[in-house]
Amino acid sequence: MGLKSTLHNLKEKYKGTKMAPAFNALHTFLYLPNETTHNGTHIKVADDLKRTMNIVIMAMVPCLLFGMFNAGYQHFSALGTPVEFLSWDAFYIGLIKILPLVIVSYGVGLAIEFLFAVINKHEVEEGYLVTGMLVPLIVPIDTPLWMLAVAVAFGVVIGKEVFGGTGMNILNPALTIRAFLFFAYPTWMSGDKVWVHGAVERDQMIAAGEKLDAISGETILGTLAQGKEVVYSLSDMFYGFIPGSVGETSTLLILLGGLFLIFTKIGSWRIMLSSTIGALVMGLIFNGLVSADIISEGSKFYGLMSTTFWHHLLIGGFAFGTVFMATDPVTASQTNKGKWIYGFLIGFLSIMIRVFNPAYPEGVMLAILLMNVMAPTIDHYVVQGNVKQRMKRLKVKNA
Repeated sequence: MGLKSTLHNLKEKYKGTKMAPAFNALHTFLYLPNETTHNGTHIKVADDLKRTMNIVIMAMVPCLLFGMFNAGYQHFSALGTPVEFLSWDAFYIGLIKILPLVIVSYGVGLAIEFLFAVINKHEVEEGYLVTGMLVPLIVPIDTPLWMLAVAVAFGVVIGKEVFGGTGMNILNPALTIRAFLFFAYPTWMSGDKVWVHGAVERDQMIAAGEKLDAISGETILGTLAQGKEVVYSLSDMFYGFIPGSVGETSTLLILLGGLFLIFTKIGSWRIMLSSTIGALVMGLIFNGLVSADIISEGSKFYGLMSTTFWHHLLIGGFAFGTVFMATDPVTASQTNKGKWIYGFLIGFLSIMIRVFNPAYPEGVMLAILLMNVMAPTIDHYVVQGNVKQRMKRLKVKNA
């Protein structure tokens, strides 16, 4: 008896029981449901929620694989024994550190999804498929697994299920999980020891008198926030050969993933473009303040203020957040004009938070969460504005 027939038999056996949603989810994970509609007029399309989620995951897989190579590469570089980037040694370190993060993210998240589906007697949605992949890509590589499990449970329950599940949440679940980790365990989410596996071991080796390369594991944002000189080139920033969260370092692969989402009509190009414009505008404003000598060179904000405005697009998690999280169709603005406003403010606020919060120079997470809350208000006023314009045209026509 094949797997498909076995799952089908289990589905029929538990049909109408509390466990039906769980077996339905297993049955449709690899196979399309064999149910069809019979009444009324329907629009038939080739995509559904599962295909949409799978396309987003496909766009993130290159970032995941690159992150595994980069994790190992940064590890050996920090220890003073650099290896070739595309080597088994580099990939192996990344694999054994990142794969458990992926397993815990999916295991805990899907278990909670199944539990709520059984309790509430509704079908299991595929919304967590993307969140489960996003979470390992936006956390430091040495995040303890138990800590990640607690954060995932919080994010899925508080950030999603209490609002009604997939399609009803007002906050991006992955960023809710990341925010919980940052505020609950700040020492594990910031600093110069959490972004590179082995950074603590490196410090111990230095204390013992060993001479190592000048790579500490601190992110470029952290370096600039302290007014230090960056040791990485622009090409390193663009290609991703820098410390950082697992999937956020390679701007090139993120850009390709964004183009793929735009081509498949999954991601909103309006949000991506307007976020980029907003970041560039804020960066230009800060560059203008520096060049006008409004702030002194000794200011603690000077480093990030004087950063060339377009460099902000290459460092930190701005590119990843813009492409994969700001464009979340559930929590983003729904109207076209609203998407322009929503995206612009995300980019604008991201750079502002970077400069004025040196303790946590990565501002894209907070900017997206803030605009998630504001998105319904933006859409409301956009719709009301359109209604008023139509009423004016109607009055002119009837006059």
